[in-house]
Amino acid sequence: MSAAPDYKIPFTTFYNVINNELTETATTHNIICPSNEEPLWDAPVSTQNDVDRAVGAAKAAFPSWSKLSQDERAEYLDKFADAIEANKQKFIELLGKEAGKPPQAAAFELHLVMVLARETPKLRLTEEKPVDDADRTATVRHVPLGVGVGIVPWNFPLTLGIGKAFPALLAGNTFIWKPSPYSPYSALKMAELGTKIFPPGVLQSLSGDESLGPLLTVHPDVAKVSFTGSVATGKKVMAACASTLKRVTLELGGNDAAIVCDDVDIDSVVAKISFLTFVHCGQICMNIKRIYVHDNIYDKFLASMVAATKQFKTGDHNDAEAFFGPIQNKMQYEKLQKFYSQIGKEGWKIALGREPGPKQGIGFFMPPTIIDNPPENSSIVVEEPFGPIVPVLKWTDEEDVIKRTNASNLGLGASVWSKDTKRARRIAEQLEAGSIWVNTHFELAPNVPFGGHKESGIGMDWGLVGLQGWCNPQAYWVKHSG
Repeated sequence: MSAAPDYKIPFTTFYNVINNELTETATTHNIICPSNEEPLWDAPVSTQNDVDRAVGAAKAAFPSWSKLSQDERAEYLDKFADAIEANKQKFIELLGKEAGKPPQAAAFELHLVMVLARETPKLRLTEEKPVDDADRTATVRHVPLGVGVGIVPWNFPLTLGIGKAFPALLAGNTFIWKPSPYSPYSALKMAELGTKIFPPGVLQSLSGDESLGPLLTVHPDVAKVSFTGSVATGKKVMAACASTLKRVTLELGGNDAAIVCDDVDIDSVVAKISFLTFVHCGQICMNIKRIYVHDNIYDKFLASMVAATKQFKTGDHNDAEAFFGPIQNKMQYEKLQKFYSQIGKEGWKIALGREPGPKQGIGFFMPPTIIDNPPENSSIVVEEPFGPIVPVLKWTDEEDVIKRTNASNLGLGASVWSKDTKRARRIAEQLEAGSIWVNTHFELAPNVPFGGHKESGIGMDWGLVGLQGWCNPQAYWVKHSG
């Protein structure tokens, strides 16, 4: 009986992974732990040469990797999932330090990672035969693109990276994972784990500063870029990819609305909506960011939500009881400071929280804040703050609340809450978003695609739709008469 493979790796040194080699760079930078503002480890800063080497290795590995069957590639991915599982606790601790996640939140992310890692390899691309007779057969196939690049943000650095890497690899592409400059460590460790599983060049990771993304998006040998991040950066990615007509998937910002009808069980719905609003300090594209509550129950709902939110504890990445951690980086913290300053300038009524004022103490912590029925044109309603601040708004007319929900130029997700599911479904089906939910929100599964409408993105990740997005459809004709 052979010994079980040793998948354990050290979590104290961090290198680029190029062609299955741990690679140093001439320049490094370190990231600040958002809980205590202490510097973390040195991380590589990649150059054009590093990009060229990684893309070259990925291109060289593509022919043999793409010739494997889907079942054979899935076997590699299953072993990779085993390797992630073997290092699960280390990844939880690492996420705490680099992303500011308290243990509960970091463990939640690793749960999502493992679900993706176990379930994605079960998906299969299938062929269709729209014409198949004695004279000819036409088959529609899905063929891999080549070198894929995933550009991953700092808020869910592992979930969103795995959600790009696994489908890309399963479909037969090679993959380069570019993490955010604010959270590079976990991606580098994932790729280091990959060196124990995959052939050279199949899975690589490059860390760097703000100059790295553009080097990848314009590279002529990259076939597709899958980007998750802000709308503004997404537009730049799309423009850069246009120069070589790269395939592109963009999952961008959200301003998700929740419409609460007057027949709900208030305490039960408040508990769910409060969690879905404030989980990871509102730093998730699919957090609830606008809460429309029917006027008949508005006051009771607002009071209940304030009480529920007060129960959530704030703490750092070592606090096992904490729900609210810090904002992930100084840049986002300073953006939120400016956003919160609108409270006084625009005269918003505060139901919970405060204007933070000058920074006090250690760590990038912001107070959870609920704004009571601000005007529809105020920045708290129109913009995505990406922090622990949310407006609660009144509605009475069904057509009006649908119109107000759809007024945003973003369309990532939206939900409707009611005991009358027929009514809720009628409302939900009129909402302009990539994901719509009834009596839930932020519900995801590896075999269901997610993505945005309008300026929330193009294309979708996950599910069969996401898997097909890593391919070109190909029409394949055979004339049987020779």
